[in-house]
Amino acid sequence: MTDPVIEETEIDISGDGGVKKKILKEGEGEEFPSKGCRVSLHYTGTLLDGTQFDSSVERNVPFEFELGRESVIKAFDMGVATMRKGEKCILTCAPEYAYGAAGSRPNIPPNATLKFELEMLSWELEDLSPERNKGILRCILKASDKKRTPNEFAHVHVHLIGKHEGRVFEEREVKFNLGEGATADVVPGVEIALEKFHQYETSRLILKPEFAFGAEGNEKLCIPPNATVEYTVTLREFERAQDTWKMDPAESLEQARFFKEKGAKYIKEEKYQVAIKMFKLSNDCLSNCNEDAANTLKTAVFLNKALCYQKLGEPYEVKQACDTVLEIDSKSVKAYYRRGLAHVALGYLEKALEDFKEVQQLEPTNKAAQNQIVLLKQKLKEATEKERKIYANMFAKFADADKQREETERNQQGTDVLSSCGEWNAPEDTMRNVHPNIVMLDNVDDP
Repeated sequence: MTDPVIEETEIDISGDGGVKKKILKEGEGEEFPSKGCRVSLHYTGTLLDGTQFDSSVERNVPFEFELGRESVIKAFDMGVATMRKGEKCILTCAPEYAYGAAGSRPNIPPNATLKFELEMLSWELEDLSPERNKGILRCILKASDKKRTPNEFAHVHVHLIGKHEGRVFEEREVKFNLGEGATADVVPGVEIALEKFHQYETSRLILKPEFAFGAEGNEKLCIPPNATVEYTVTLREFERAQDTWKMDPAESLEQARFFKEKGAKYIKEEKYQVAIKMFKLSNDCLSNCNEDAANTLKTAVFLNKALCYQKLGEPYEVKQACDTVLEIDSKSVKAYYRRGLAHVALGYLEKALEDFKEVQQLEPTNKAAQNQIVLLKQKLKEATEKERKIYANMFAKFADADKQREETERNQQGTDVLSSCGEWNAPEDTMRNVHPNIVMLDNVDDP
């Protein structure tokens, strides 16, 4: 059964008559693919005289490309962006929206106007997640002609509508600084996506649990654990933060102190993830500062980062932050102590003991380090004793196995001897029982 033809005039989608579209079959739903989506479609291309020059239909292999990345002719980027799923249409493309004055030899002559019959099969939404694991998917519902986007720590004003399985769980206007969204109860996925938004853009975001409410969910909003949620986000306005590379050293140092103080404030509020972001921004600013001035502040920044990671139960990150501090200040008591705790958590007890001994050497009255040393020595002693017992048991088992093997070998040897001697060494009665016709030599008189 063929699709019904829709009698419609051509639509000028380029605004200058360069790309015209005629719908052959209406598509489904209300959404269109947006820039960054990976689309899958069939096409058949012809010249105006009807000569076919290419067809994915005949190859039976759909054509795929990322929309809006200038990887195809202009007409495709423009036309496909207007198609719904399942839609069929014909695009008429002037040379400047196709292959231009050069054409594409041998099949497409110079300055050729082309016709393409398109069928939209499907598309995948644009992936904005940092690891490209489809954790943050975007579909642009209302595009913007603005070019600028917010940068890290920009002040944004957004409208949010959150949905879970079709139920609206929140709708609100909110203003916050990117990087501090948690203070306004904005989920991480929205924050990350906003750095790709243009002013006045409205987009639908699909967020996996790690970019939304995580394994805990949100009881207040009735979001269950490990839930995928959807947000419709409108970026109303924003003010970009000053780029650190544009600051002079004095401005950079001042900004670094500002972010460091904000981080310290968030530690007091137990907002450790946000605090870590502030310390990262502070350290970024320090790259443009005098080394001596920067190092003093840098030690404080990384000690605070270590504290945050310690609170979050991430010992490897604690160790790395403390290593950075000790590269600058080899006599930092706090760095040795926090790294010692990280080594304990990682199971490196001997390294931990070394760190706490460094603390004790630098600060002999430090009772916390003294207590850790006592505990670690006891743990190491217990570990050594346990190890000794394991090896003792292991050697005992080996000895038992050797003894058992020797006994088995002796028994086997005895059996082999008996078997080889046969009837000559057997008791006399046995011989008679086995061979009743044999006359024993000792009972026979000599002839």
